[in-house]
Amino acid sequence: MLKTRILLIVVSVIVIWLIFLLPKVVVDNDKKLTENTTDSAQAPAADMHAQAPREVLDRIRILRVQLRESAAKEKNAIFADSLAKLYQTAGKFDSAAWFAEEASTFLNTTESWIKAGDLYYQAYTFAVEKGKQEQLAEKTREFYGKALDANPKNLDIKTKMAMTYVTSPSPMQGITMLREVLATDPKNELALFNMGMLSFQSGQYDKAVERLETLVKLDPKHTQAQLLLGIAWMNLGDKAKAKEQFDKVKQMDNDPAVQATVDSYLKDLK
Repeated sequence: MLKTRILLIVVSVIVIWLIFLLPKVVVDNDKKLTENTTDSAQAPAADMHAQAPREVLDRIRILRVQLRESAAKEKNAIFADSLAKLYQTAGKFDSAAWFAEEASTFLNTTESWIKAGDLYYQAYTFAVEKGKQEQLAEKTREFYGKALDANPKNLDIKTKMAMTYVTSPSPMQGITMLREVLATDPKNELALFNMGMLSFQSGQYDKAVERLETLVKLDPKHTQAQLLLGIAWMNLGDKAKAKEQFDKVKQMDNDPAVQATVDSYLKDLK
């Protein structure tokens, strides 16, 4: 579903999120625990979204107490990893990332670095305050950097790391990394999509079409790419191709929000 996959789109192209009319969670991790006097006092606050299941909240409270009171390194790794999963389930990605980082300090494995990086990346994509966005981007690069040092051939990690530079003072560093990924693997779908989005955002619709058409040939079910391709064609003035794309999206995803969005574009074509 489009609404599920869109969660990974980066803040640098937030205008595209608005195109999709999809809600997003605002991360708020400023509050710290005040009841703890141990190192875990710096952990993110346990406040949850109202829709978080009661059993998830209860499990989080239990595990936080166990983590605070445990001195065993192995158990702490398990507790922190479990808390990361629970906070992710609750949609609290900054808290999930913090505990994933805690787990990685115990585990010290490539897998644990990738998990921490992925969660910081998710939190980064949802952050709307500039300072927090920069902090989360730095954290993302820290852990993805460790993973890439261990395995430089992980192109998906390199692609996501590149996107954190796009909103930084050095955006061309991110573009260069994306180009390196595509030079190594011209069919890398994540890099193609991100390059297509960035081309779209900068008004280079012809380049966006080139990237996105390559992507949808590789993955015809990539709903975001199909939709964005239609909008790119519309901006280029090709109503016939735009309509073809929008009709495809309507057939691919029956979600009411997606249907309404596509209908609005089809109306604009008339």
